[in-house]
Amino acid sequence: MVEIITPPQPAPLRLRIWGDLVLRKKAKPVAAITAEIRQLAAEMVETMYTHHGVGLAAPQIGRSLRLIIIDTRIGRDLLPPDPSPGDILLAPRMPLPLVNPEVIRASKALETCSEGCLSVTKVYADVTRPAAVVLRATTLEGETFEVECDGLLGRCVQHEIDHLDGILFPDRLSREELRKVETELAGLEKTVKRRRPRPT
Repeated sequence: MVEIITPPQPAPLRLRIWGDLVLRKKAKPVAAITAEIRQLAAEMVETMYTHHGVGLAAPQIGRSLRLIIIDTRIGRDLLPPDPSPGDILLAPRMPLPLVNPEVIRASKALETCSEGCLSVTKVYADVTRPAAVVLRATTLEGETFEVECDGLLGRCVQHEIDHLDGILFPDRLSREELRKVETELAGLEKTVKRRRPRPT
């Protein structure tokens, strides 16, 4: 008799917050798409939706791996008014886990928009990034693709890949923008320090 093992139901994981050291590590590539990686991706989706995000990177839940989740659909089922090739290709598959994602080209044109982050709670500021990028990534099915992304999708891709390199959006702020949120960031760091166990 063959025993069928049912994977555990995905549940939201604890978010790591600004000041947590795991957010500053350069994440390791995913060597193989295993059952464990699939389960982690499912739990990351639940975590992202629980906290009303449009993207999540594995370091944000304490796993230093090059894995992100994105869902930038408007109303969870619509394309933006002027969809990029990335929107057209990827939106039907969202929420979409992406393995070992990387930006392989970026436009010289820049765009400034307000950003927030699930790991930088209730802090928003204007961040300047390339207006469009070419994303290379692999799906959980093992398909590797390259596609141009702009708008919210392009910004989300850049934001989440930054997490894999230990970069958070306040690191990209101008001095003026950073001054506006310094007090909030310091408060988050104090909260994280209070949670750290004392060495024994």
